[in-house]
Amino acid sequence: MEIRILKYFLAVAQEESITKAAEILHTTQPNLSRQLNMLEAEVGKKLFERGSRKVTLTEEGMFLRKRAKEIIDLTERTESELSTYGETTSGDIYIGAPETYVMHSIAEIFKRMHNQYPNIKYHIFSGSTLEVSEQLNKGLLDFAILIEPIDLEKYNYLKLPYTDTWGVLMRRDSPLAKLNAITPEDIKDEPIFLAHQQSSANVLSGWFKEYYRNLNVIGSFNLITTPAMIVESGLGYVFTFDKLINTTGNCNLCFRPLEPNFETGFYLVWKKYQIFSRSAKMFLEELQKVLF
Repeated sequence: MEIRILKYFLAVAQEESITKAAEILHTTQPNLSRQLNMLEAEVGKKLFERGSRKVTLTEEGMFLRKRAKEIIDLTERTESELSTYGETTSGDIYIGAPETYVMHSIAEIFKRMHNQYPNIKYHIFSGSTLEVSEQLNKGLLDFAILIEPIDLEKYNYLKLPYTDTWGVLMRRDSPLAKLNAITPEDIKDEPIFLAHQQSSANVLSGWFKEYYRNLNVIGSFNLITTPAMIVESGLGYVFTFDKLINTTGNCNLCFRPLEPNFETGFYLVWKKYQIFSRSAKMFLEELQKVLF
């Protein structure tokens, strides 16, 4: 499969129209249709359902769209890194991280580097530990910040000198807001939202103990902004890290830590046998200099 044809395929998938995609790609509709037919013949699968009003992806087409996007991203990143290879004044750094206050320290390192090398660019992918590690494993990231517990066997890593405090985000007028800290008994019957990472890895099972199996979990999330809005509307409580949502001033929300206290550590990880670009190597050196 040629990169050029995959870009054609993605354009049609995006526009849901061969005519519109042809205009964007500055090619003719017959040529684009011919290229798509050749792609389907090459992979041996039907990729599109061609209706009278729009073109939609088949199940195989949806799978290829995901892979094509990853292939093109990796290709473009490789081309960019090769064009600046060996240069210390430009380049790209790709890092993935969950939502955590630890990123303030990473931002300080970015700032120090930017002051010295203003042409280096920083690309940040936000998501759960599962999503971030998936991007790292595919080669789309240089580094990832992962939350305990994690399997470190396939990575090189540095344990970061930080921890985050777990707690509950809630409305200021909720009954639990009167407490200084939240115990498992306080919240065991309340409607709660858990991050995907918390649910899949049973992160909070040790804290909840015997109550964990019967929690009233009404939803899940990967990033905190939208769940915070839902809680502000009066629905449920969210388990999250401290300082991710600004609860000062006239904010309707407040944060209460857990009791017993529950903290989580973080690791900066990268793939074993990783060959870094010069800019990525500089970032790692700067981080070690500043934090260790």
